[in-house]
Amino acid sequence: MKVLVSDPLSKEGLEILEKVESIEVDVKTGLKPEELVACIGDYDGMIVRSETKVTKEVIEAGKKLQVIGRAGVGVDNIDVPSATKKGIIVMNAPGGNTVSTAEHTIGMILALSRNIPQADKSMKEGKWDRKKYMGVELCGKTLGVVGLGRIGSYVAQIGLAFNMKVLAYDPYISQEKAKRMGVELSELDELYRRSDYITLHVPKSDETKKMISKAEIDKMKDGVRIINCARGGLIDEQALYEGLKLGKVAGAALDVYETEPPVDSPLLTLDNCVLVPHLGASTIDAQINVGIEMAQQVVDALTSGVIRNAVNIQQVAPEVFQEIAPYLTLAEKMGSLHTQLTVEGIQEVEIKISGEIAEYEVTPFKVAVLKGMLATILKEPVVNYVNAPFIAKERGINVVENKEAKEEDFVNLITVTLKTDKKTSQIAGSIFQKNDARIVAIDGFRIDAIPQGNMLVISNIDKPGVLGKISTILGKNNINIAGLQMGRKTIGGKQLIVVNVDEPIPQTVLQEINAQEEVLETRLVKL
Repeated sequence: MKVLVSDPLSKEGLEILEKVESIEVDVKTGLKPEELVACIGDYDGMIVRSETKVTKEVIEAGKKLQVIGRAGVGVDNIDVPSATKKGIIVMNAPGGNTVSTAEHTIGMILALSRNIPQADKSMKEGKWDRKKYMGVELCGKTLGVVGLGRIGSYVAQIGLAFNMKVLAYDPYISQEKAKRMGVELSELDELYRRSDYITLHVPKSDETKKMISKAEIDKMKDGVRIINCARGGLIDEQALYEGLKLGKVAGAALDVYETEPPVDSPLLTLDNCVLVPHLGASTIDAQINVGIEMAQQVVDALTSGVIRNAVNIQQVAPEVFQEIAPYLTLAEKMGSLHTQLTVEGIQEVEIKISGEIAEYEVTPFKVAVLKGMLATILKEPVVNYVNAPFIAKERGINVVENKEAKEEDFVNLITVTLKTDKKTSQIAGSIFQKNDARIVAIDGFRIDAIPQGNMLVISNIDKPGVLGKISTILGKNNINIAGLQMGRKTIGGKQLIVVNVDEPIPQTVLQEINAQEEVLETRLVKL
């Protein structure tokens, strides 16, 4: 496998890649867009920082690409939707520069509070303006932290060490966790109204773009100080400029900008605005850490399928994965079985998990079912755990998730119901003795079939001798039966037979089975 490193990476990170015998590493920095498009087709993985722009054109040209690694946090320079559509994993390295960015944020707050850059410049001009650069203390002030992820949490921790009162807004953080951290959760508008300092630690998205604009600044305290070391575009820079000019905002400290570099920004003309050139992760330590972290993640993804810090696939904690892995394999096979038994277009898929496994999230089971279904139908594009939900949505398939804490007949049960414009079908499966997968019901017929290898699923009328006829046909054609299960609802009614065989069944043999008067329908399945 080949990995392209298109931006500078620490030597420690490169060493991790180079030590893997099955991986060939190419370092090609400073590639022009057309050069990257021309060469990316040779690579299974690529590692970038912020300079390389992984556009839709690059992704389309990456015919072999399995993983794109961003040695850092933000993935604004990667077209994540295009990568997802193609089933390419996009990973970042959120832990490597946490400390550097958090410490940088605090440094910016201190510089802003004590006018350190301005006083330094004045001193170097031969001046001694002690009164002009009167500052303010952090102790006792209210620090508003927007986003309590890794970096935001660390900033909050340092703020508490300065004896600041910390307010935080993060809709994904519980009151219990906030209490343990010693911070107060609040609504965003309340945080704007009460904070002396406001620092942003959120990704850039449609929801967060220009989340601080004139309307938000008008809600803030007079003399508020605003810090952004997260992503450019979170602040309306024109509105911030006006707030700084009018004195509504006492000061601002920015590390990131709407356009980088901000060559024409009016903020460059203001003394009460501290500006630095995107230095949040620019420490020797952070460069080493993110290089090591991302290199190891790419190695693990390509060599063993272990995925960490993917931004376009839901991940499962290792201890949880160990518990549910057999059920995910079963769910994928159930999805494949469904589509091999159904010829009509799929309108809706309902996934229900019951029993003890209902304490886990439904999403991994859902993705496994969709992967099994769609991979059976589609040859292009390749369907995997990254793009299966996207492809299902693109094809207009409605997906319903359900949980049921109790299951009377099984400790755990996965039930997949598939609806088409003509019928509704249902398959249920379970795991016995930790990893013994079984299909326990098909369309209400109770069976005990092993979802593996070549299978023949027969719908027939329950009459004496039917099984003998089928067995005779298979036997005379040298097709060995590995397992056989039958289910019926009433004597003499409709019956379901599932036969596991050791080799594929030729169409001529299938036609002979279909010719039997009791046989209603047959389906060949490969799992």
